[in-house]
Amino acid sequence: MVEDLEGDWHQLRTLDTRVQQGGTMALDEPLRALLRRAGPSLAMTDSEVEAGLRTPEAAMALLHEMRQRVTEGSRRLGDALHRMYRLRDQGDLDGARQQLRDVLAVEVVPYYRELAEGQLADLD
Repeated sequence: MVEDLEGDWHQLRTLDTRVQQGGTMALDEPLRALLRRAGPSLAMTDSEVEAGLRTPEAAMALLHEMRQRVTEGSRRLGDALHRMYRLRDQGDLDGARQQLRDVLAVEVVPYYRELAEGQLADLD
């Protein structure tokens, strides 16, 4: 499953970068399939994804939102893990736990939530 996520998310990043740099994007069936497949992994409902598939402009906005969720979630979790490890190594387990609780308070991407929950459980 992780490999599938990484593959889809890599495609999203690559395509969004191309579009942001002025490239074109064809709202064809392979792109529709990618966006439909990626939606649930990024906490997007079927109706959100389908609304984003109505026009090329909506698809570009959907693609950008998907990429933002991947990028922001990854940064948020990575930063929190650095702080958590530092606090844990200093003996501040409450502070370390709080770093992960803060992530869980805002994170919507299921994969990142699962990682944070696993790290939090490991601290208990």
